Order: sequence, then C-alpha cells, then structure tokens
Amino acid sequence: MFTEKNISQINEKDISVEEINRQLESFRKGFPSILLDSPATIENNGISKIDEKMNISLCQLFDDSLKSRSVLKFVPASGAASRMFKSLFSFREKYDGSEKAYQLFLNDTGFNSIYKFIADIKKFAFYEDLKKVMTVAGFDIDNCINEKDYNTIIDFLLLSKGLNYAALPKGLLKFHNYENISRTAFEEHFVEAANYAKTANDKALIHFTLSPEHIEKFKTLIQQTLESYEKYFNIKFEISNSIQKPGTDTIAVDMNNEPFYESDGSLLFRPGGHGALLQNLNDLKGDIIFIKNIDNIVPDRLKSETFKYKKVIGGLLIELQQKTWKYLEMLDNSNPSDADVKEIIQFADEHLNIKFNFTDSILKEEKFKIIFSKLNRPIRICGMVKNEGEPGGGPFWTVNSNSELSLQIVESSQIDLNDAKQKNIFECSTHFNPVDLVCGVRDYKGNNFDLLNYIDPETGFISIKSKDGRDLKALELPGLWNGAMANWITIFVEVPIITFNPVKTVNDLLREEHQ
Repeated sequence: MFTEKNISQINEKDISVEEINRQLESFRKGFPSILLDSPATIENNGISKIDEKMNISLCQLFDDSLKSRSVLKFVPASGAASRMFKSLFSFREKYDGSEKAYQLFLNDTGFNSIYKFIADIKKFAFYEDLKKVMTVAGFDIDNCINEKDYNTIIDFLLLSKGLNYAALPKGLLKFHNYENISRTAFEEHFVEAANYAKTANDKALIHFTLSPEHIEKFKTLIQQTLESYEKYFNIKFEISNSIQKPGTDTIAVDMNNEPFYESDGSLLFRPGGHGALLQNLNDLKGDIIFIKNIDNIVPDRLKSETFKYKKVIGGLLIELQQKTWKYLEMLDNSNPSDADVKEIIQFADEHLNIKFNFTDSILKEEKFKIIFSKLNRPIRICGMVKNEGEPGGGPFWTVNSNSELSLQIVESSQIDLNDAKQKNIFECSTHFNPVDLVCGVRDYKGNNFDLLNYIDPETGFISIKSKDGRDLKALELPGLWNGAMANWITIFVEVPIITFNPVKTVNDLLREEHQ
C-alpha cells in the first residue's frame, strides 16, 4: 500500500506501519459510543460534596504533605490563540470603513462583540502594548477609533506588523492588569504554583506543553520575568517544557477511509489532539501532578478560592492514596482475613467508586488478585462545577463492554445522541468538567505507573476536516482526561464555579472575573 517515500515518512515520525494500519482500521470500523448509565450527581454519590470542616482538614493534610512529596503543575499550552479572535477576523473581512459598513456595524447584532471590543479596548491588559506599537508605526489608536478605522486596530493586534497575537499561544497574551504591571497567562500560572505547589525546599515545579514555534518566545518571557517572581515569592521555580511528540500524530484519510495523499504523493498526518499529551505526562516523574488549562486563571483578587480548592482536591488525593496503599500492602504481604477483605471491598466501593461482583465460587487467591489489580492504579481527583451552560464534557456513570460501572468524563461526541434514552441521560447532567485535576501517578512502592497501560483505545474521535479544498477525516487519540485516563481510579468533587474562568474569546477578558 505504501511507497518507499511513505515508509520513510512514517519512520521519521517514529510510528510503526502496524500502528498506521491500526489507525486505518479505526477509521473503517469507527469507535463505539460510550454507554451512559446515569449522570454522576451528588445524589447518587457520583460527585462528592465536601463540607467546610473537611475542607480545612484536607487543606492541612495537603500542606503537611509538601514536606515529603513532590508536586508538579502540568499546563497544556501548545495551541495558538487564533480561535480567540475568530469574531475579529470575521468582522475585518466584512468591514471597509464606509458609512454604510459603519451603520451595519451599529445595527447588526452579530457585531455586538466587536462593538464591545472597541468600546472597552482600554480595559484590556494588552492595551498599552497595542497603543505603543501603533504609535511607533505612526498611528494613534484614539484617532483610529474616532475615524472608525477599526481594521487598523485589529491588524496591529493580530498580525505580525503589530503584536501578532493571532500567531502566539494563549500563554504569551497579556491577560490581567495590576497597579504597575500586566501579566501574561504564563505568569499567572507562576503565581498559582508559588501559592499551592511550593514544596519544603521552597521550590515550585511547572511543566508547559508548547508548540515548537513558540518555544523561543516562551524562553524569552522566562528570562525577562522569572527572577522578579522568585524574589517576590521567595521561591525557586523549576520550569520545563515539552512538545507534542511527532509519534503521536495520526494519519488522515479521504472520505473512503483510504490514506489522504498530498499532491506530491506524501501522506498527510495531523496532531493527535490533547490525548497525545498523555505521553508528555508519562515522561514526568512528579508524585502529585495538578493539571489545568492555560486560559483558566484569574487575577490575584480572586485566586484565594482557587488555591483553597486545589489544596482540597490535593488533600483528598493524599488521604485516599494513603488508605489505598495500606490495603495494597496488606494484600501483597499477608493473607488478609475475611474481615479485612470485606473492609477493603467496602472502602473501594464507598470511596474509590470501584464495584466488585464476586460469585460465591471464586477462589480466594483469584479474588485477592482482582482486588489488588483494581486498587493498584493511578488515581485522579477531578473538580466539577455546576453546569451553567458551558460546552464540553461532564461526569457520568458509564458501562463498559464487561458490564462494569465506572465514573468517566464524557464528551457529547462520544455518545449516540440519536438514542433518546442516552440523549436524556446526557442532558440531565448537573455538572461540568472544567479540567481541574490532581493526579497520583505512583504506586504503593513509590514507582511511577506507566500511564499508557490505562488508556481505553476505543474512545478516540473521528472528525471531518479539509485540506486544499478536499474533505478528509482526522483521527484524535483518546482525550487526555477522557479515554486516556479511562482506566484510572476516578473521584469527582464539586468545586465552586468561581474556580472556572476560561478565556475562549478575546471579550472573555472583559468579564468581571478577569478585570
């Protein structure tokens, strides 16, 4: 099927031909829908609601653990910010500065976001930078506004002749203003790490995933800013970065599920989605790893709740790890009594959401082996906020091919929405996944799990894209917090909505939570 040129291309990406054939087979047979049993809710014990007394206790447990445990903050930050400015690009194509265009701008509700962007432009943290770069080029931003020359402002914000924001990652955009400074999203994550991830030796570890084209600008920011944050917080940062591995790219196919060939006969590969970052995560050797998206940060005045609930879910992870490890050692090193086994099964059911259905005929040794394997897995605690209409995945009780019940974060694209019952279950979800996770990736002996062993390979995504005017199908790997963690021990905890403040569009930076 493949030419020598194709084989060479595959090898250069460090992908095997066998893996490519597996991907092609996935296109042909598709992925099975996730079978929902019910929404995970507080009422059915799918989501834990922790009272204030317990919050205080868990925060203290987390703080105490920093004396002996390594903590790492993992921030996916590889995507370009161009999608934040979709409305500005659309407006720019339609607006020519004429009186007719201006009247349309005033009266077309589709341009309300642009009107707000222009009217409140001085409230953006990047305003002074934008004003300066325009001044150097001989333009006055106030004159441009008065003369209704909005396209010039947009051009200097988005394009290479100005700030070039459309080509930068979100992490390098100015998000928040303070009295004498403004901070990028990257810098806000430095501040977060200094406040809840500082270990006993006054170090804070942060790992960002980046695109190769952004690394040098990221390093420049580090050189310009990190020393001041280290002095202010009396801390030493250890900041590392990685790129999505070429070996996680996936082959594209045409609409007949055959390899998509470019005009020169080469195969087309596409990034495997955020699920590819599991390999980056697997390379890290942290003990406790927090995962949070680059754009979900707030100014200092609102950070206290974020710090608190990071410690709450971190403390819960440590508490459950300690108990789980005790039982694993008991199973590994001794012959537990019937009472001990009953206690372990009850703990797994009530605290780890692990359901056992043993028959009376099962041998004791086999029962111990099953219990041990179910407990000896990575653990993730996932913060969940009440659903207020945000798009994206949510928490559900699901049923796998072995009729086992487990908690999973599920996206709408993973469900058969043509099935009325499944659609109703999905729509009855009470909470939303804000990507707020803390992960325990070491076993009871202190060894790191190989996270690649806990993926559900049947939870990928197929989407329709285009290239040079031709439709194609793209394959995304199981999502990082969906199928890539499907076989982890999973606990959902309700956290306040104030801890979830993403920036999906540029005007989100005008919301009260970002001012």
